[in-house]
Amino acid sequence: MTHISRRILVVGGAFTCMAGLAAAQSRSTVPSVRFRRIESQVKSALDFMTTKIPGTQELLEQAYGVLVMPLITKAGFTFGGAFGEGALRIKGVTVDYYTAVQATFGLQFGIQQYSHVLFFMTPEVLEGFRVSSGWQLGADIEFVVIEESNFVGVDTTARLPSVVGVVFGQAGLLVGATIEGTKYTRIAN
Repeated sequence: MTHISRRILVVGGAFTCMAGLAAAQSRSTVPSVRFRRIESQVKSALDFMTTKIPGTQELLEQAYGVLVMPLITKAGFTFGGAFGEGALRIKGVTVDYYTAVQATFGLQFGIQQYSHVLFFMTPEVLEGFRVSSGWQLGADIEFVVIEESNFVGVDTTARLPSVVGVVFGQAGLLVGATIEGTKYTRIAN
């Protein structure tokens, strides 16, 4: 009887371990809290941008993909830096998550938060962004950055650059939310 009880215990324990591993594996396919937070912030940033900034809905419709960085925090005291997390969306669906990191040097003091969206206007630039291990705006890409304060709309019938960046929602004490020199890196899921 003891021999059978041990066998049942071992088989039962093995079954429980396999069930636990299967459950853990199925949980790993569900987005983490981090990705759900990013997704929520991305949706809010896109809603704000398209309702408050004229021309951005048209850009969104024409772009092959958009990288939405809903909250970038930049701080500096001579040396500075910025960091944020966001999502790459293609046809309204998130395909990857990214970090944005920027290091700066120069006359600066304070802290600032802002949002920005990069519109990829050609499939080649979007593909180049997706396959790179770390992509930096300003290297070999023709782009234009438009700040919310001087945004009067974009003529979407004109030839647009490969990447259009829109900076908005600026708050804080640091002047000038620049995105040139920002490095974007995919977050491993």
